[in-house]
Amino acid sequence: MTASAPAAGDRDPGAQEAGYEPDPHRWRALWVTLVAGFMSLLDVTIVAVALPTIQRDLHASPAQVQWVVSGYALTFALALVTAGRLGDALDRRRIFLLALSSFVLCSAACGAAPGITLLVLARLAQGLAAGFMAPQNSALIQQMFRGAERGRAFGFFGATVGISSAAGPLTGGAILALASGEQGWRWIFYVNLPIGILAVLLGRRLLPRTQRSGRGQVDLPGVLFLGLGVLAFMYPLVQAESGGIGGLWWLFVVGAAVFAVFVQWQRHLVTRGAQPLLDPRLFSTVRGYAVGAGVGTLYFIGFSGVWLVFALFYQRGLGFSPLRSGLAVTPFALGSASAAVIAGRLVDRFGRLLTVCGLTGVIAGLGGTALLLRFAPLPIAPWIAAPVLFLGGVGGGFVVSPNITMTLRDVPVRMAGAAGGALQTGQRLGAAVGTAALPGLFYLVLSRTDDYRRGLVAALGCALAGMVASLALATFDWQRDRRRRQPHPRCPDEVANSPVHARQT
Repeated sequence: MTASAPAAGDRDPGAQEAGYEPDPHRWRALWVTLVAGFMSLLDVTIVAVALPTIQRDLHASPAQVQWVVSGYALTFALALVTAGRLGDALDRRRIFLLALSSFVLCSAACGAAPGITLLVLARLAQGLAAGFMAPQNSALIQQMFRGAERGRAFGFFGATVGISSAAGPLTGGAILALASGEQGWRWIFYVNLPIGILAVLLGRRLLPRTQRSGRGQVDLPGVLFLGLGVLAFMYPLVQAESGGIGGLWWLFVVGAAVFAVFVQWQRHLVTRGAQPLLDPRLFSTVRGYAVGAGVGTLYFIGFSGVWLVFALFYQRGLGFSPLRSGLAVTPFALGSASAAVIAGRLVDRFGRLLTVCGLTGVIAGLGGTALLLRFAPLPIAPWIAAPVLFLGGVGGGFVVSPNITMTLRDVPVRMAGAAGGALQTGQRLGAAVGTAALPGLFYLVLSRTDDYRRGLVAALGCALAGMVASLALATFDWQRDRRRRQPHPRCPDEVANSPVHARQT
């Protein structure tokens, strides 16, 4: 697609440096946002290991208890872009603190819920609060940091994303092991309270305020269109996790139509000179944004679903406890954490090549793990697979952090919240596809063969397909950047007639 040239500030982050004064509290403020982001992302997966206990204690059906996980993911995704735009237009600090405070209160409500209905409602509200908080994290990084420091900051952010997703099963298993008793699952939610309260208090002191870019200029029709589109796509997927899509396939068609209306409406607002909810020029003129969003969405299809499949395989197939099951996948989290911080320092030098190498490592690591768990002797298979899973984690650390940095680095700060929200919405949609498709395929194979190993290999194969597609897109972008950097050869006639050649002859 041919696009008009972006404005200088949109094209070159260095153009935004004029007048920038580094905030002396920026690194301490970063840790506040990372802790809050870790809690919100951890709550996507940490609850999964406690579902059997919750179901038993609250006398819930499997479909009801699954909404404790899928309902959180649904409202999380619904809020992201709108929350990012509100942070851009009003004050990211204020939106972040309000969302974090709400998240803490909802965590307390989840822990105290006397029945499954109130627990699901509290989780829906908690997901909404997390969705309002998440885009402020990346936007505050863009606001507080510039240049190489921004790459380092996004490196820590990428490590947080990778660790929180992979460490959920281990953390949940550890809490259940320590909080013994029938009501021990409630501490999975209560643990957020002291951490969240401390983060609120520190955030009030350390987080910078946002220079408002248009109070009241929030595109309400755009909010409605986007919300309906995300809901139409997400609801069948979360329903698949709790009982099957059934006759809801038509909602995907409705969602595509609503998204088309949303895009046309955003273009109309840009033509009028009004402020859209999500500026379409992000995808057409901001270097790397569209490709980065695609890479992230495809990667999260495989990345998010594998942890639930591993938990099912280890706990139901091998009889592991939740804690032991979490320990079995810890090597991935360790590899991801160590690599993501390093990748944040290297992204300015190597660019998209880091993502290509990282995706290759993830594919090799998860593919090797699948083969070992399929063919190695069962008593030792999880442990000899640990080094290979660590390799996959190292690769994952070189995917998430550099991709976030390269996707958002050229986005103008005034659009940072909406851009970060859209990026994470794609990731949440990808995660919803993965967490619905991979366990579904696992159970399908299990129902036909009663072989947990074959079910695991089939599900991981599906995850690898999404990652291979992500690798293809990242490789295309890497090669395109290489061609842009290479000087164009000139024909011999041009060289002969050039002023330099004339002086030399």
